[in-house]
Amino acid sequence: MRITLLTVGKIKERYLEDAIREYEKRLSRYCRLSIAEVADEKTPDGAGEALERQIKEKEGQRLLSKIKDGDFVIALAIEGKMLSSEELAAKIDRLGVDGISHIVFVIGGSLGLSDAVLRRADFSLSFSKMTFPHQLMRVVLLEQIYRSFRINAGEPYHK
Repeated sequence: MRITLLTVGKIKERYLEDAIREYEKRLSRYCRLSIAEVADEKTPDGAGEALERQIKEKEGQRLLSKIKDGDFVIALAIEGKMLSSEELAAKIDRLGVDGISHIVFVIGGSLGLSDAVLRRADFSLSFSKMTFPHQLMRVVLLEQIYRSFRINAGEPYHK
């Protein structure tokens, strides 16, 4: 199975880069992982709702340009469905059984995802009602994907 993290912006902190590399290494025995980044738009302080919407739309167009027709898209969104680790593992397993060979997890920028990206998504996933920095979400998501593959392989994982 192929897993792609499609994200807005670059990682700037070394400790996050180190964590991402560690999970890339761990996941290499379970799937083919790739990370694709699109440029983020700078949001000026005090930006109004209309400008924020324009920024999300620009970032959304960049994201959508990287998604292919056959990709199964899981968008990370606060308003998405919350799953336990076991439920996420079961979803990934079920997608594989159903013949889905490529899952694209989409992480938006600091303003979130555009409506167009959310409409394209096959599933919206929420990790919490709280807001997290999008760079940190990469690490959290990679850990949960790794945990999912370990669960599906019947291997031990920390609870």
